[in-house]
Amino acid sequence: MLFIVLLGLLAPLARAQDATPIFHAGVSDVRVDVQAVAGATPIEDLKRNDFAVFDSGTVQPLTYFGHESEPVSLVLLLDVSGSMQKSLEEIAQRANEALSLLSPADRVAIMVFGRTTALHQDFSDNLAETARQLQAAIHGHDVGSGTAINAAVLDAASLLHNRPSRLSGRNAILIVTDNLCINYKHPDAEVVRALDEDNIVLDAIVTGRGIRPAPPRLGEYRNPDFTPADVFHLAEETGGDAIHSNQAGAALHDMIEAIRARYSLSYRLPPAAPGAWRSIEVELTPIARQRYPNAVLHYRAGYYTPGS
Repeated sequence: MLFIVLLGLLAPLARAQDATPIFHAGVSDVRVDVQAVAGATPIEDLKRNDFAVFDSGTVQPLTYFGHESEPVSLVLLLDVSGSMQKSLEEIAQRANEALSLLSPADRVAIMVFGRTTALHQDFSDNLAETARQLQAAIHGHDVGSGTAINAAVLDAASLLHNRPSRLSGRNAILIVTDNLCINYKHPDAEVVRALDEDNIVLDAIVTGRGIRPAPPRLGEYRNPDFTPADVFHLAEETGGDAIHSNQAGAALHDMIEAIRARYSLSYRLPPAAPGAWRSIEVELTPIARQRYPNAVLHYRAGYYTPGS
C-alpha cells in the first residue's frame, strides 16, 4: 500500500519535470510572436523583461514568455508554376541543411500550389524525410496553370487550423513564390484575418521578377475582387518577413533560422466589444535598447476580439 501511495505522489512530480512549457491559446489570451533582428542577424538572448507590449496604446503585463522551448508547426508553401522551377530546385538541394536548424519537436508540412493547392506531406517530425520529399513535391502534382497566392495561403492556414491538437506551439507558413498573380475574390484583408485568428506568422521568399506592387494612385479605382499579389504586405501584417532573393536555397536557410529564433509573448485579453480591432505594439525596454540600439522587431499589427 505504501508503495502505491508513493507512486501516486511521484508520478505528478515526474510529469512536471518532463513537461515543456507550451502556450495554449484561449479566448482570454492574446499571443504575439516577435522576431528581433540586428541587420540580418536574429537576436537570440532577449529575456521576458526586455519586452514591453502595448494593446491599443496600453501596456500589458505578460502572462507567458517562450523562446527556444516552444515547438513550431511550419507549412512550406511552394509555388510550382513554370517560372519557379529553378528556384525550387535550389530549395530542394539546400533543404536538409536548412531544416536541420529546426528542433526535434518541430513539425513540417509541404503544400504546393498553382491555380489550386495540393498537400504533398502532412505534418511530420521526420525532418530528413521532409527534405527528401521536396524533390517529389515540386514535380509530382498537377495544380493547374496559373497562380493563386492568397487562395493557397488560406488553404495553408486551414491546414494549420485543423492540425491535431497535440501540435501545440507556434504556427508559421513559409511561402516561396515569384509574387506574380492577380488574386480573385480573396483580398489581403480576408487572408490576414484568417492568419491572425490562428496566430499564424507568414514569411515569404520572393524570387525572379517578383516585386512588391505599387499602391493605387490617388483616385484610382481597383476592383476588390481582383487584387495584385502582395506577400510582402501579408508578412508585415502578421509579424513575418519577406525577402527578394535569386539565391532561394540560401534564403531558405536564413528564413528557417529566423522562424526558429522567434519569441512568443502573451497577455490577457483586455475588455473590448466583440469584433473590435485592437492594435499591437512591441518595444524593447530602454535597457534592452541600449544593448541593441539598431534592433528591429517584427510582430503582427493587431487582432479582432473574439465574438465577431
